[in-house]
Amino acid sequence: MAAILARTLGTRDLTLLVVGNVIGSGIFLVPSSVLAQSGESVPIATAVWLVGGVLSLLGALSYGELGAMEGTGGGGGLYAFIRDGFGRFPAFLYGWTLFFVIGAGTIATLAVAAANYMTQFMPMSQMQKGIVASALIVLMMVINVRGTRESATVQNLATGVKVVAILVMSVILFVLGKGSPAIAVPHTVTPASLSGVGLSIISVLWAYEGWQYVTFVSAEAKDPQKSLPRAIALGTVSLIVIYLLANFAYLAALGPARVAASERVAGESIAVVLGPAAGWLVAAVIIVSMYSAAHATVITVPRVYFAMAHDGLFFKRLAEVHPRFNTPALAIITSCVWAIVLALTGTFEQLLTYVVFIGWIFYALGAAAVIALRIKRPDAARPFKVPFYPVTPILFVLAAAVIVLNTMYSQPKQAAIGMAVVLAGAPAYLIWRKRTPDATAAT
Repeated sequence: MAAILARTLGTRDLTLLVVGNVIGSGIFLVPSSVLAQSGESVPIATAVWLVGGVLSLLGALSYGELGAMEGTGGGGGLYAFIRDGFGRFPAFLYGWTLFFVIGAGTIATLAVAAANYMTQFMPMSQMQKGIVASALIVLMMVINVRGTRESATVQNLATGVKVVAILVMSVILFVLGKGSPAIAVPHTVTPASLSGVGLSIISVLWAYEGWQYVTFVSAEAKDPQKSLPRAIALGTVSLIVIYLLANFAYLAALGPARVAASERVAGESIAVVLGPAAGWLVAAVIIVSMYSAAHATVITVPRVYFAMAHDGLFFKRLAEVHPRFNTPALAIITSCVWAIVLALTGTFEQLLTYVVFIGWIFYALGAAAVIALRIKRPDAARPFKVPFYPVTPILFVLAAAVIVLNTMYSQPKQAAIGMAVVLAGAPAYLIWRKRTPDATAAT
């Protein structure tokens, strides 16, 4: 059975995949903490959202070059970038961590959160919420197994609904809001407001998290040399615009002080302008948003396990393509089953707390692979070259390093446990490496 995936995803699909993967719950919650950490200074908070977006764009442009290259865009995205740039061992550790914690944990987190928000419409026990979360994951699994094109269509629809909903919500808040728009309101920049900038940037980068997942489906992209760089850049720029618009809309409804103090800024904003009974509107938007983000994760991350298995570094059967649906069905099923286990046991919360920051180590390696491959493969075809090389990838690597070092300094115990979870993959790598005939050909 030939392990070849059909190229069915166009630029629009890939762009919506970027947006859909990133917009989950962050934009409905994070603006409050960012403004509070910025000393309620709107200019500083706005600058933080811009900086976070620009840093994400730097990474997106770097990955765009790699995704367009022949030999790195054949499947697996970031996994393949790290493998080709720095060897199979760090690439395996990324795939290992993605499978057991980051990927499945993200799916579980979003499914459980969506189930929790459904209690806005009907009361549910803890067991019932677990069943609903599991049912959502099974639904995503079935859709994805039955076809990439069909799955992308569902994803496009869900992403379109949530983007339109955010835009409509923003217009309503601008028109009916009686808080200070704060766009034209001056705020004094103080040492206290500057001191929280580091924390607020980390919060914002978390809200932008997920744009890199689109690289995982490069093997199924039409004309990836053009479509992937366009989609990842266009999607990231769109996110910056959407996030800034939503932030100003919240300010228009509540004003800076209330936004900074709010625990559920989107819900409170809508309640102020439309009344408390309108809370179900926000709940519905957040449920769709979380489903879309989870669905996008189910589309993308199994392609990494497919690529790892194809390299002989994961369970061999995960490299199989379904004869009828032409999808990596077993990789999708295995990923979703593990996500259900995490959702039902609740262990995803602890695992993600320990490991999520480590993802930035691998994101940095992915951007650094641009430099490594420029050196190792100077004559390789590069239909798209990252602008302002090498400044662009270097700035992204430095930003990722700051996030990692900040976490290690502020939460040393959690960082140590997270590193232990990642390095637990080392023995597994040695086992799979011995089983792979050409393992000595590539480190």
